[in-house]
Amino acid sequence: MALGDLEGRCGSCARFVRVVEDIDASGEVRRHGECLLSVWPAPLYDTSTCNKYVKRGTFTSVPAKSPRREPSRRSSGAGASSTTVTRTEVVLPEELLDMDTDEFRRVLRQVIQEELAVSAVDLGNRWQGGELVLLPGNKETAEKRVPLESFFHKIVMIRDRLRVLEAKVNGHDKLSDEEKVQLQQYVTQCYGSLTTFNVLFADKNDSFAGQKSE
Repeated sequence: MALGDLEGRCGSCARFVRVVEDIDASGEVRRHGECLLSVWPAPLYDTSTCNKYVKRGTFTSVPAKSPRREPSRRSSGAGASSTTVTRTEVVLPEELLDMDTDEFRRVLRQVIQEELAVSAVDLGNRWQGGELVLLPGNKETAEKRVPLESFFHKIVMIRDRLRVLEAKVNGHDKLSDEEKVQLQQYVTQCYGSLTTFNVLFADKNDSFAGQKSE
């Protein structure tokens, strides 16, 4: 069924997500997905309807309602303390409701990478397909071989976590400037200890930078 034929039905609703197409025995294509409001349990077919329908592309955000306090129904006599329940309405942005699964995953992956200061880093061309070989001093002990791609991945993970640590130290509101400088020096010294592995990076701007001499 074409999207234009689904006016007023779940198939053209902004809250109809994670859509999958199946072909039945007769060759007919049926689309089913999930409802962001969980009005109907999955699988929810595109021909279903409900009274919360919002046409895709026309969703307009509305201000969230003020939290509503409800008095507790339980009471244990005079002097008993009452409890309240606070409910907050969550309003999702229109852009989020219009995203399909792949687009949502891509945006989420980008946000996580930016938050954790993680970015794609390439291994130098001359090292690709190579191995790190550990030769023991004891001749009776077997050598250890590690693919350079795996070793490089671990080096990049250490670099990224040091960057996150550095950002958290600099943004900590309970550390004095003196404490931040002291902790920053430790991080910089860690960078300096890892500059040996800078030769593995394809782009030198991605590599470690230690303490610069004045």
